[in-house]
Amino acid sequence: MTKSKLIDEVAKAAGTTKADAESVLEAFFATVTADVVAGGKVAWPGFGSFSATRSEERMGRNPRTGETVKIAATTRMKFSASSTLKAALNPTK
Repeated sequence: MTKSKLIDEVAKAAGTTKADAESVLEAFFATVTADVVAGGKVAWPGFGSFSATRSEERMGRNPRTGETVKIAATTRMKFSASSTLKAALNPTK
């Protein structure tokens, strides 16, 4: 789903304008980003949680040359799906 399609769907579901829906979505993502950057965790019951995780520096290989290269340490965004979301994605048959 593209950004514009997401905004359309959210606006329609909420009964608001596309501009209002876009403002709310941008505020949501900015809030999640700021809290996670500050070391927090953002949880939405029934959906999941966002947090940061640190990957340490490690050695890897360039697949083209086979040369060993150093992969720098980074901080990554992590999303953990709630059990409710997992159950919706994997219904029992």
